[in-house]
Amino acid sequence: MSTQTFLLPDVGEGLTEAEIVSWHVAPGDTVAVNDVLVEIETAKSLVELPSPFAGTVGELLATEGETVEVGKPIVTIADAGDPASDSDPAPEPEAASDEGGGAVLVGYGAAGQVSSRRRKKPERPVAASVGVVAKPPIRKLAKDLGVELGDVQPSGPAGEVTREDVLRHASQASVFRNIETPAWGDVREETIPVDAAAPAPSASIAPPEPAPADSAREESFPVRGVRKATANAMTSSAYTAPHVSVWVDVDATRTMEFVKRLKASPDFADVKVSPMLIMARAMIWAVRRTPMVNAAWIDTDEGAQIRVRHYVNLGIAAATPRGLLVPNIKDAQQLNTRELARALEKLTLTAREGKTRPEDQRGGTITITNIGVFGVDAGTPIINPGEVGIVALGAIRQKPWVVDGEVRPRWVTTVSGSFDHRVVDGDGVSRFIADIASVLEEPALLLD
Repeated sequence: MSTQTFLLPDVGEGLTEAEIVSWHVAPGDTVAVNDVLVEIETAKSLVELPSPFAGTVGELLATEGETVEVGKPIVTIADAGDPASDSDPAPEPEAASDEGGGAVLVGYGAAGQVSSRRRKKPERPVAASVGVVAKPPIRKLAKDLGVELGDVQPSGPAGEVTREDVLRHASQASVFRNIETPAWGDVREETIPVDAAAPAPSASIAPPEPAPADSAREESFPVRGVRKATANAMTSSAYTAPHVSVWVDVDATRTMEFVKRLKASPDFADVKVSPMLIMARAMIWAVRRTPMVNAAWIDTDEGAQIRVRHYVNLGIAAATPRGLLVPNIKDAQQLNTRELARALEKLTLTAREGKTRPEDQRGGTITITNIGVFGVDAGTPIINPGEVGIVALGAIRQKPWVVDGEVRPRWVTTVSGSFDHRVVDGDGVSRFIADIASVLEEPALLLD
């Protein structure tokens, strides 16, 4: 009987480490090729690793919650040890099919492809003691989003709560999350440690001796996964690209009317429509008129270059249970309004479920962040690395607005954005934001 050692593979481009989230096997378990061994969290996504070997699980070499470097051993698997295995060559790993594609496990070829979704038997809805009917994955999603299933209005054919029901409830609840003012707690300050690889303080300035931590008043947790990747990316962007920010108030009344008409249209009956759809169309339209905001600053050995992209991979900043992710819609400029609405809906649902693939987060050219869902009017967002611009859509509220010399109630929002001043100047930035504002004020401009 021989023993194989499974090394943590690189499931993305250049990832150096991953956190062990949960083991799906235990020592002594029998596994077949492509059975899921473990779920890991990289800096970009949750990934399930299939077994490239068949046999019996030996030792788990990493614990849940542990961060492991790529190439390090995580589990051993002994072959079945039957007579056939002594004479027959070791079985070749079978290809793991995944309609959405997947990352290839380094060292195992195409056969070691990562499955981004668990292939399980269909699960029957489970009724809780309070009478809520929901499948186990739906219950987990609700728990991750902080949703009480008893508060969700079910829409399933058997009266069960569906994934869309949970996401809809979470989206609606987020708008009102900050209405109640929480009471002051006992903890005055909280310290979160930075990456251990961060530079130490200057030797000339002696840091103060840390006071003993009171576990009842403070707690610390390591920075890793998405939070670590976000921190590194935002720090690099803030100190590399000179940011310039602009904003403008917009009368979005006609956008709200247009959204209402689309929702009533049979062509959009099965797809979510929101002002973000019009904002996305406005961004694509405005990029065409000011292409430098969609460019990239490239440092080479021969000197710096500006790369202008004649396509739009539209990034959507998404707040998820795992942290901030920025997946993007590839070639968004080729999509009509319905196709774009469908792409936005799919991107949002996938991100909230923690199923965004690493390849869906690469190659973005410009980003939208919807801060309005949190009741925020405007901001100065930090540019996503590799891009030149990011635009924020603020809350849309009814406000007094002067129309034809009269004060009237109108739906008003603020469009703000940050841009890399190395690539685009103030006139281009201002023209771009003004173009977005023009579309929000008059969506008919999209018909040109």
